[in-house]
Amino acid sequence: MSQSHINPQNKVSIENILEKLPTRFQSAEAIDMDVIFQFQLNDAFAFYIKIYQCQCEIVKQQHDDPNITLLMSQSTFIALMSGEIDGMNAFLKGQLKAHGNVLLAASLSKLFKKQPGDDQKLNTV
Repeated sequence: MSQSHINPQNKVSIENILEKLPTRFQSAEAIDMDVIFQFQLNDAFAFYIKIYQCQCEIVKQQHDDPNITLLMSQSTFIALMSGEIDGMNAFLKGQLKAHGNVLLAASLSKLFKKQPGDDQKLNTV
């Protein structure tokens, strides 16, 4: 049996998503932004995204003073990034919690636009 029959969703990992995330960054949407988005994945690890001077930096650690902290499971993060669920639905279902400047959460979809073929890009190792 060839590997093409294996469900590619099983290959998605947080590391894979974080590696591909900068290719989705929309710098034009980040003008005048100086923001730290902290992600706390309760069954994985913490990382943050720093947006500054129209640049995006991803750091795999806890930040001392983020503007917003988003708490969720690894599977919720993967579902959000693959487009299976949107942030508002995840929040309303209790799958996503936010602390700090929660209005910033809405800007994530503008900062990291889903592009044609993203599902395939996320599912490749």
